[in-house]
Amino acid sequence: MSRTDDHADDRPPATGSLSHRVPDLGALELLLAVARLGSLGGAARELGITQPAASSRVRSMERQLGVALVDRSPRGSRLTAAGALVTDWARRIVEAAEAFDAGAQALRDRRDSRLRVAASMTIAEYLLPGWLIALRTERPDTAVSLLAGNSAAVAQRLLSGEADLGFVEGLTAPTGLDSVVIAHDRLIVVTAPSHAWARRGRPLAAEELAATPLILREMGSGTRQVLDAALGGPARPLIELSSTTAVKAAAVSGAGPAVLSELAVGEELAMRRLVRIPVHRIALARDLRAVWPTGHRPTGPARDLLSLTRG
Repeated sequence: MSRTDDHADDRPPATGSLSHRVPDLGALELLLAVARLGSLGGAARELGITQPAASSRVRSMERQLGVALVDRSPRGSRLTAAGALVTDWARRIVEAAEAFDAGAQALRDRRDSRLRVAASMTIAEYLLPGWLIALRTERPDTAVSLLAGNSAAVAQRLLSGEADLGFVEGLTAPTGLDSVVIAHDRLIVVTAPSHAWARRGRPLAAEELAATPLILREMGSGTRQVLDAALGGPARPLIELSSTTAVKAAAVSGAGPAVLSELAVGEELAMRRLVRIPVHRIALARDLRAVWPTGHRPTGPARDLLSLTRG
């Protein structure tokens, strides 16, 4: 009985998914190597697999297609007539796969050539510069753009596709975004040394803070969100400013008390341009989060930057 007859009852089903009826790329590459080298053992060595593994793969491919592909003899391996025909088809499939792979690599290269980051002001000013310097060491060819704004603006940029990765401050991640906590921060009350609070001998009560007009970040900022939640209602604005640096400058000038991140005022406190005011019975701790659109985990440079923030 011929080898072709041996396979007469091994015909694959005519239905089912294409992946069950068409050999995988590894099997097709093996068949092309056998055709080129005239040796199953040589083909196995070229592909970095054992000869038994190569034989098993050929038999599996023959069962899948329902035809004999290779005649084996002590003098080598020779394609059957069906094998020669299948090899011609396989060559076209492998060439198409190579074109697919080249296209996918081009997409990855385009993705990796730039990184768009959106960050709330405190993180943008006091944490991101160090992370981006470290990223530059790992990915010197990636161009990074930074869009700074409040937490609401960061969420909007991510959801509209204007940014690849975001960083926000606040109580929770904005709606529509997945997140991971990357650091912790605390808000503190500060004034210029000339302010009356700088000379008081007891901590400030939460009720007094709530009743006092303050230099504040605008609505939508993570700082404002945390402060309003801690006070149990909206803080009273003396001035509303759109950046941490502007709030800090106004407080240093003596315009009034402010609530700022500890990250932002270390130098001013050390040089006594600002004074920290103890506050009684108010929770001003907050999480700093990396955020991205729900279900779209960061990849490429965005994934690498995320790893650096948690190092």
